[in-house]
Amino acid sequence: MARRAVVVKIGSSTLVDDRGRGRGRVFSNVAADAAGLVEAGTPVVVVSSGAIALGLGSLGRTARPSRLSQLQAASAVGQTLLQHSWERAFARHGLRTAQVLLTAADVHRRDGYTNARRTLEALLRWGVVPVVNENDSTATDEIAFGDNDALAAQVALLLQARLLVLLTDVDGLYDRAPSDPQARPIAEVTDHALLRSLDVDGGRGSWGSGGMRSKLVAAEMASAGGIAAAIGAGARAGALADAAAGRGAGTRFRPDPSPLPAYKLWLRYGKPVSGRLTVDAGARKAVAELGTSLLPVGVTAVEGRFQAGDAVELVEAGAAFAVGICDYDAAALRDAAGARGLDEAVHRDNLVLL
Repeated sequence: MARRAVVVKIGSSTLVDDRGRGRGRVFSNVAADAAGLVEAGTPVVVVSSGAIALGLGSLGRTARPSRLSQLQAASAVGQTLLQHSWERAFARHGLRTAQVLLTAADVHRRDGYTNARRTLEALLRWGVVPVVNENDSTATDEIAFGDNDALAAQVALLLQARLLVLLTDVDGLYDRAPSDPQARPIAEVTDHALLRSLDVDGGRGSWGSGGMRSKLVAAEMASAGGIAAAIGAGARAGALADAAAGRGAGTRFRPDPSPLPAYKLWLRYGKPVSGRLTVDAGARKAVAELGTSLLPVGVTAVEGRFQAGDAVELVEAGAAFAVGICDYDAAALRDAAGARGLDEAVHRDNLVLL
């Protein structure tokens, strides 16, 4: 690809109304903005929620069920409707779309992560707009615990996009609930540590699974990879074009000036943690400050059931400070903990600080 892509994510409540009907104007506006970017030479990836909501609406159901099997059935019905809506919207601009369904497992495995990247890159080279969604019809915990904000951040990271745009029902981040008369918009975030003091746990739409908190986490993920991010109002015409041009309302997040390498980003955000290693203060200093590998002599406790090659958290005084690939299984490391002269438990090349 000649230019780095823009990844845009649109939430269910922005795309689908309270009766489970697609908002045609939102599909059209996003497609028009994306087409303008593609014509100017910037590839675009759409990460789209809405399959479950459209499926439920087409079946005449007005509330999101709690049973996993019903959510999966609704997604199976709605995914075709969702893709057809995007196909029609982009066809007006002479662009083809492709359906790409991913699950967390596709990024948990390093081979799945790189294969997903190759597939998306091939589509972008062909001038096709990938429409990405979680594979809800076969996934298990993704529907209950995941959200497409995190998926969009993963897509942005694996493509090393230039910008992640999160389109939602509000026009950006506020210092408190937007319904509060004292709420003030935040135009730009330069210090992500400040986000932890904000009250952003407020509500979710009737159809969706995310919220402002999940969007902040996604923006932080992108920033760690050197990718700028923006949150804006998806119902407003031109929202994507404005975000890509760095203008208009909304909240922008500066990219980290010292981004992590792609492999370290996958370790930090893409691979699930299967255990915890408690280490002593000396081991923490050696790993976190001196950049050494973790040796079994510094391990004081082993939690979890994991195999060699699984990811584990490194913990000292109750606080996790790193994640890495363990070279021992849990039972073997319990036997080796505290012993000198043994091979590394976690090699420094397979470790990332939090």
